[in-house]
Amino acid sequence: MSEVKVLKTPLIDEDVISLRAGDEVLISGAVYTARDMAHKKLCGLIDAGNSLPVALIGQIIYFVGPTTAGAGRVIGAAGPTTASRMDAFSPKLIAAGLKGMIGKGYRSQEVQAALVKYGAVHFSAIGGAGALLSKHITSAEVVAYEELGTEAIRRLEVAEFPAIVAYDAHGNTVYDR
Repeated sequence: MSEVKVLKTPLIDEDVISLRAGDEVLISGAVYTARDMAHKKLCGLIDAGNSLPVALIGQIIYFVGPTTAGAGRVIGAAGPTTASRMDAFSPKLIAAGLKGMIGKGYRSQEVQAALVKYGAVHFSAIGGAGALLSKHITSAEVVAYEELGTEAIRRLEVAEFPAIVAYDAHGNTVYDR
């Protein structure tokens, strides 16, 4: 069994290139949330040549729409959304500097090609474990698109957030095994 790799955001090329499909990781630092509607808005800004509300270079986007935080909590349950829902948008965001994504399930050939071309990675988090995963989130604040509610872009601070490298920057995936 390989050792768990510890990652700190923002990711640099050396971090991403060192990862292999199947590696277990613990992620600490800032991670941004975004789902379908936020992805569409970001890609619209890129297409129009406008600046983005968050700098993507070296960042990780977590495909999540967290539930409302309970008393004494910074966030509610925060489990991953099906990643393929973002496939139409991910290659453009990867080309803009995004280095990682966290979701669940398969990614398209286009996304896989963009990961290899631009040196990025897709992590999988365990679906159905949103309450457990939320314990690794130490702060959460809406930074863009508040009108989208749970789908707004949030800046999360995470501490040792557990994930698995599902697709690496070398064209490998755990789903081939």
